[in-house]
Amino acid sequence: MAKRQYIAAGGIVIRESKMLVLDRPSRGEVRLPKGHVEEGEESGEAAIRETMEESGYEDLEIVTDLGSQVVEFEYNGNQVVRTEHYFLLRLHSDAQIRRSKQDAAQFQPVWLLLAEAVAQLTYHAEQEVARRAIAAYTAAL
Repeated sequence: MAKRQYIAAGGIVIRESKMLVLDRPSRGEVRLPKGHVEEGEESGEAAIRETMEESGYEDLEIVTDLGSQVVEFEYNGNQVVRTEHYFLLRLHSDAQIRRSKQDAAQFQPVWLLLAEAVAQLTYHAEQEVARRAIAAYTAAL
């Protein structure tokens, strides 16, 4: 089995006691926005870009770095090792960009109450980072 490693970054957006998550019906998943960090890109830049691309919300800024974690899984016969960097993001307005057809077809942005968002996230690792984001958000109030 081939081993594939890469770095990803994601954003957790909390506003008015709700968290932005992505419903991914084709896979039966609820996920946090995240994706590959491109060459020459900082993790924070990638987190904002990926959150914008997948959710459509564009008026974002980093509040705090939530740290990183390493997740391992099998995908298409490969062993994948992904280092994920997460950031708590602030949404300043409802301004949106046009999402690509692919992202619009894959991801439906949904605002859920904080506890519900954590419970609905498909993967334990994302639930844990969502809890860290809630703690950072609450401390910043």
